[in-house]
Order: sequence, then structure tokens, then C-alpha cells
Amino acid sequence: MIRLIVTDLDGSLLNDKKELPKEFWDLEKQLAQQNIVLGIASGRPHHNLLALFAPIKERTYFLSDNGSFVTYQGAELLVKMLDPEAVTTFVQKARGLNKVYPVLCGKDRAYMEDNDETLLQQALQYYQHYQIVPDLTKVPDPILKVSLCDLINAETNSYPHFRQFETAYKVAVAGERWLDFTARDANKGIGIKLVQEQLGIGRDQTMVFGDYMNDLEMMEAATYSYAMKNAHPGIIAAAAYITEFDNNENGVVRTIKKVCGLTV
Repeated sequence: MIRLIVTDLDGSLLNDKKELPKEFWDLEKQLAQQNIVLGIASGRPHHNLLALFAPIKERTYFLSDNGSFVTYQGAELLVKMLDPEAVTTFVQKARGLNKVYPVLCGKDRAYMEDNDETLLQQALQYYQHYQIVPDLTKVPDPILKVSLCDLINAETNSYPHFRQFETAYKVAVAGERWLDFTARDANKGIGIKLVQEQLGIGRDQTMVFGDYMNDLEMMEAATYSYAMKNAHPGIIAAAAYITEFDNNENGVVRTIKKVCGLTV
């Protein structure tokens, strides 16, 4: 029996217009009635997830910033910060790359040092609470995640310059335009295992959905691991199943309905 469902957002639960499926709220109600817990695991910041899922925030686990920050009912269950030296290194290296803009992600807001219009169009889809600062290496707040907004292509343009850091930090291509850095022991899979411990369940009672490489560890944390039909080849290879429908066809909702026997 499925007891926990954890889904990624962009490219998974959300369509390409960043919209939730219309059936989602009724589906979530039925899941709650069956004591199936929902978790949202995303590279997005905590404040964004709380706003998007405000009506159900008291019964939903939030795994934000690629699992660096896990909360439930306002309680902080897991916080993994990057060391300041790493933040400085990533920022300084990114500054030398073409069309690559670093974004620092704290608990409550994001920080950028450039107000390039194209950057803001990308970033403000996810970071409603942000501050433009003159120098990101001087931001005093603890940082959960460094994200590089790569206006060319994260996997081919910026990622090759940072592969050398993969032994010490978690480096993940999080989307076509995003490359993310977190602490080595911070990822969505670790966050899911913490939630499983809280609920007293294991991977055989867990279903997950993901589409990009920051979802890789999620696939390993659940027996019912689903790569979206539109997923990166690396996620498709790691998942146990592939959804019949993509994110623009409500693939997550339709799969949950079918597997859990729901009627929405």
C-alpha cells in the first residue's frame, strides 16, 4: 500500500506554463482521506512552496532547495547549509562564464547581483522574495543552495566547468537553464528518507515523480519511482517506471489515480 507520494514540480506536477493540474486539489483531498501523505520536493525555495500549496501546508511535507531544507507544519526537520568558502568559489567561477548568473538561496529569500531582464524573467518564476546586492560573496546570511541561471544551457555550457566539485558537493543539472549546488549530504533522496523515518515506512510504500537530474536520488528512495515521459534520459534510466503521459498531460495526477484507484 502506498503511504507516501513525493513529487517534483517543474517538468513533473506542473505543466510548462507552471500551472497545477485542475484536478490536483480534489486528488489531494482523496489522498488525505486515505491517509496517504503528500510531499513536494523541488529546487524551488521554501517560501515559494508554501505560497503555492498554502491550502494544504499543514498536512504536506516540503523538501525545498533540492532537499536542503525539509519542513512539516512549520517545524524544520532538516537544514543543510553550504560552507561560505564554497559559496564564494562558485560565485567567482560563475562570474567568468558567458550568460551565467549566480543566485544564492537562503531560508527566506534569494540574492542576485545582476538585474539583467532575462535573468529576472527566469528567476522570478521561483524567487518571489529576493534582493539585488552589489557582491554575492559579501552576503552574511547562511546559504542553502547556489543556483546558476545559465541562459545558454546548464548541461552543456556551465556544468562542465564545475564537474570537479562533484566529490565534495552535490552538483546537479536541475533544468535546461539551472545548475544547482548543495551540501554533499543534501538531496531530495535524503529528504525523502527522513520523511519515511518520520512516518515509520519504507521505500516499498513510497511513490515518487521526477524529470531532471536533481531528482536522481529520489528514484533510489522509492520502489514506485516514476520518471516523467518528458524526463531527462538519466532519470528515465534510473526510474522503475515511466509515466504514460507527460507533464503537459497531467502525467503525475493520472498515474496516481490509476495506481491508487482514485476517482477524480
